[in-house]
Amino acid sequence: MTKPATAKPKTKRGKERRAKILAAAEQVIGQKGFAAASIADITRAAGTALGTFYIYFSGKDEVFRELVQDMGHATRSQAAERIAGAANRLEAERAGLEAYLTVVRDRPLQYRIVEEARFVDPEAYREYYTEFGKAYADQLDQAAGRGEISPGDAEVRAWALMGIAKTLGERFVLWEDEADIERVVAEAHEFICNGLAP
Repeated sequence: MTKPATAKPKTKRGKERRAKILAAAEQVIGQKGFAAASIADITRAAGTALGTFYIYFSGKDEVFRELVQDMGHATRSQAAERIAGAANRLEAERAGLEAYLTVVRDRPLQYRIVEEARFVDPEAYREYYTEFGKAYADQLDQAAGRGEISPGDAEVRAWALMGIAKTLGERFVLWEDEADIERVVAEAHEFICNGLAP
């Protein structure tokens, strides 16, 4: 994972071709796994020539890292959209959890790619969660300052909440044929707001 990233295209056609290769890579690597997926598999799925791949990417490693980063952007972007209208932090927690589980449901292959990054590209995996955790902790800090939640260690809280979301995504979304996201979010949100105390 040490090769330098290739420059991104500036033309519309170039951007479209690159995006097509990335979409194909998500399908192929998500289904076969990083080790079994070949660049030939990816270009075949993208309907493009093998040489075209190398115009946009230095190799499979770069595509893989970009897929992990893309999942991070998609998750944060969708969560930001969902929580934008929340009245307070606790409502934002509900909306953010729902957004995350929806991304897991809608893009299971990319979710699996992120999980595979733990072994294929540990740096990208760590960066994925670290960036998410920093932004999350910052939001919790701000909410505590506004009096919307109790004061506490925002970083620990952020990682605890991320752990809840990640585990729920695996158990109740990926492992289910028809995920009942509303039920999971309702119960988890009650737990987040009130804990286990009677």
